Amino acid sequence: MAGEWRSSTWGDEVTLEYGKALRGYSQTYGKYRVFGSNGPIGWTSNALTQGPGVILGRKGAYRGVEYCRDPFWVIDTAYYIVPKTDLDMRWLYYAVKHYKLGEVDDGSPIPSTTRAAVYMLELDVPPKHEQRAIARILGTLDDKIELNRKQNETLEAMARALFKAWFVDFEPVRAKMEGRWQRGQSLPGLPAHLYDLFPDRLVESELGEIPEGWETKRVSDYLSLAYGKSLPAGKRQKGICPVYGSGGLVGFHNEAMINGPTVIVGRKGTVGSLYWEDRPCFPIDTVFYVQPKVPLSFCYYLLKSLPLKDMNTDAAVPGLNRENVYRLEVAAPPRELVSHFAETTSRFRESIAVISKSSEALSQLRDTILPKLISGELRVSKLDI
Repeated sequence: MAGEWRSSTWGDEVTLEYGKALRGYSQTYGKYRVFGSNGPIGWTSNALTQGPGVILGRKGAYRGVEYCRDPFWVIDTAYYIVPKTDLDMRWLYYAVKHYKLGEVDDGSPIPSTTRAAVYMLELDVPPKHEQRAIARILGTLDDKIELNRKQNETLEAMARALFKAWFVDFEPVRAKMEGRWQRGQSLPGLPAHLYDLFPDRLVESELGEIPEGWETKRVSDYLSLAYGKSLPAGKRQKGICPVYGSGGLVGFHNEAMINGPTVIVGRKGTVGSLYWEDRPCFPIDTVFYVQPKVPLSFCYYLLKSLPLKDMNTDAAVPGLNRENVYRLEVAAPPRELVSHFAETTSRFRESIAVISKSSEALSQLRDTILPKLISGELRVSKLDI
């Protein structure tokens, strides 16, 4: 190894400390993150250890690696890592990922990572100042990716809130009824040019109160749900087309089944999950994809407003029956209002797409330089930081 880097073993550098069992973390609204073998799983009002820290999954088919700046709790399916030597904790996080400690397996029937199996593995350790520089480079990329994720969450929440206000809570109608929205006036979510498209009364219907002049329709009037196609992992060819299952992205393929944008709906396994995909993609046979009869963005937020996750109809493997979805009744706004909603949310979706593309580029850059920096193949002194 070049320069001042030293050869060592994981057992000489760190200890893997067991997490501790904890009840009620999924219902607790505390200030401290709770981590399990697969990553964040809840919150608690007490911390098991101080941050920053690195969490390594101990049991299960997937054993993730996480970094947490703040105090946190680790349950008993994971370790938290305590340095024996002077190590930068964020560099340690990237080193654990590079050396793939989450994939170390002791060969037992239940996949698990043991201390003994990790401690014997070798690694190369740079001096502390170089650890910090490596962590700063990689951490800057990850921080920007996380900021992008939060921006997209905000944009997504704004679009969902607009759909709920207009088509579920009928806020524009109530604002007119209560005199809070006047002709020629613009309010948040209530632009002046849409004033005449909303009535000023609510009337009784089989759904309860709905805006005067609106109908009640079924979901089938807005969309149909088509089956995905079987594509076993062994038959996927290397490519750029995302492959979707009910749990989300499950890989890539060299051919697309449908062009984007599209909306994927979980059918088997993770019932009612929803994914928007702008690119050509391949939905497999555990999902439906939406065939819209009105603008796709309206269909997407309509589905988000429905209790799809509570509509499991199968006992052994959770499943969603599309006929049950079709029968759901909703208040039906005028088509012109649907178009205005789609026009507004298309700007949100465009921003989300741009930000997502930026994050993909940053992720590719991080994944390219991470192994080179951690191994010493690429030295920080050679980079224009």
